[in-house]
Amino acid sequence: MVNFINQIFNSFTKTERQIFWGSLLIFLASGILWAILIFQTATIEVPVESQIYREGVIGQPIAINPVIAGTNDVDRDLIELLFSGLIDLSESYKVSPDGQTWNVTLKSNLRWSDGKPITSDDILFTIDAIQNPNSRSPLFLTWQGIVVNRISEREVEFALRTPYAFFLDNLKGFRIIPRHIFGAIPVENFRLSEFNLEPVGSGPYRFISSEKRKDGFITGYKLATNEHFSLEKPFIKEFEVKFYPSTAEAIDAFNQKRIDGLGGISPKNLGNLKLSHQILEIRMPQYYAIFFNKSAAPNLEDPDLIRALSLATDKKRIIDEVFLGRASIVNQPILPVMDGYDISASPMTEFSIEEAVSLLEDDQWELNEENNIRTKKVSGQEKLLEFSIVVPQISFLTETIEIIKADWAKAGISLKPIFLNPADVTNEVIKTRNYQMIIFGNILRSNPDIFSFWHSSERFYPGLNLALYNNKKVDSLLESTRKNFDPESRGKELSELQNLISKDMPAIFLYSPTYLYVGPKNLGGFEERVINTPADRFKNVHRWYLKTTRIFK
Repeated sequence: MVNFINQIFNSFTKTERQIFWGSLLIFLASGILWAILIFQTATIEVPVESQIYREGVIGQPIAINPVIAGTNDVDRDLIELLFSGLIDLSESYKVSPDGQTWNVTLKSNLRWSDGKPITSDDILFTIDAIQNPNSRSPLFLTWQGIVVNRISEREVEFALRTPYAFFLDNLKGFRIIPRHIFGAIPVENFRLSEFNLEPVGSGPYRFISSEKRKDGFITGYKLATNEHFSLEKPFIKEFEVKFYPSTAEAIDAFNQKRIDGLGGISPKNLGNLKLSHQILEIRMPQYYAIFFNKSAAPNLEDPDLIRALSLATDKKRIIDEVFLGRASIVNQPILPVMDGYDISASPMTEFSIEEAVSLLEDDQWELNEENNIRTKKVSGQEKLLEFSIVVPQISFLTETIEIIKADWAKAGISLKPIFLNPADVTNEVIKTRNYQMIIFGNILRSNPDIFSFWHSSERFYPGLNLALYNNKKVDSLLESTRKNFDPESRGKELSELQNLISKDMPAIFLYSPTYLYVGPKNLGGFEERVINTPADRFKNVHRWYLKTTRIFK
């Protein structure tokens, strides 16, 4: 048979042999492609386990304890990795018809990362610790007035003083701590416990070990899969968190392959990344604005002046120059990523120095050629368009104010920035409301509860109404939307609310930056496109994967 084939082949002319080999190659290539196509059609790609992922973060852990953790982003990151939200631990929840009673039933056989049972007693203990003033918990105001009753080993009842339509979000974000660890410690001594840095939790990962330098700087945390995690087992077996004192050092670590991922990076630092990577752009319900304290600067009571200031603020230029386009313009207190957003309530004020000047001149503000500041005589006294603004020393805020200062000067308005350490702004300036203007950020949630930022009862510390805004109709709507469980009627109230605040102009809304996460090209399962806080990037970290395989359908 072989000899017969050889005889046939040898009888071919040179051209026929070329045609034969060409046809054979085409046949083989077609067969391979056909086999690949059949395989692709008959199979699906699924994630498989991989060994390790290394995350770089800026800063140091202080208290990895949901009860006492404050605004430290590193603590929040680790809490997200090591502790589960209550709803993730729950089998079911239900709310009473009047919206004041919420019952939550835990899943059966829940366990802490050390193997001890998780029960309703842990929930009650955590709430008691939060509500105890001696714990100095940042969550104290959130859970004030809420009574928690034990129904059974797995069920608890939350009794609210008034209905709260967004209480489910509180439950989702609520993380309990183990009673068997902290139960014997007085709450005022919680901060002294070593378990704040070596936590026992309920999240997708469990604490294994930490490393630190001789000077005490913690350089890394090693975490491993928590076998008692209540949801799907993570695809990535080990998760390491590496700590760096600066962004520059974290980027250097990324470029040297010492870390795989880095969150919260500035758009201007993206060019410093040398290795192949992917950039994930994530929206956050967070905005920055210039808030006016009209009692400290009476000129700001004039709505035409506020409108002129807004016209002289070039938001697009700020976003292009400060964020390289990776931010969105904000014109109102509820954002597009939040429920209840009404685009029709957004005043579309276009940047125009000419219109700003025209408004000021119509209002008899005359330009002093010597100092380039507009003045006006009121009741025999000369008033100047000169304001001070408190600015936290954060690079994008200082850059923002320099642009605004230059543009306002073109309209004859003098702006004097007071640059302060962010901690001093929070602990001193905001506490005393000692400012004419302040540029600051409001961190919201996906729900449209903006009570804390705009209700008149929140005008003074510890409230967050930085504009000292006071409108009784707005107060009424803020109170009503909190109690309204009907989406349609609540939507109408929210639309009216947005229109009223926009019309009163208690602030100049500026922008909402995009959160940027840098990860390896093979990172999959990162599904978050909107997060409430930077730590929420880990909300579904158990679904992250680095490797895949194909299986038959």
